[in-house]
Amino acid sequence: MILVDTSAIYALAAQEDPVHSRAVAAMARAIEDDEELLIHSYIVSEAASLLQRRLGLAVLLAFLERMDSFTVHWLSAGDHAEAAKLLAARGRRQLSLVDCASFVVMRRYGITHAFAYDGDFEREGFALYGG
Repeated sequence: MILVDTSAIYALAAQEDPVHSRAVAAMARAIEDDEELLIHSYIVSEAASLLQRRLGLAVLLAFLERMDSFTVHWLSAGDHAEAAKLLAARGRRQLSLVDCASFVVMRRYGITHAFAYDGDFEREGFALYGG
């Protein structure tokens, strides 16, 4: 199982993104290897906002239509509280609540790899998938 971060979702959708080709190749490899792809509800919200604002409503709607390609973990109040506590403990302005929620979810599922283009995952001890 691999967690798919907003940074990968955006790179897949935005052809002008510097890592678009790498992201497309990584996604193809994940599909070929029959990897289970996990996202959580905060990623859905963050990605939806980013895609709509930068790439338009049609791109957002295409993403939402493909949601069944992912296993979606819907964050609970407990998940949120744990992510907020982790954010406070890390004390880094550039680290987001969404990333902290990802770390919580990844640990809960025993996930070691994030399909992401965000160094915070590596700083937190996870490996990046997607080259």
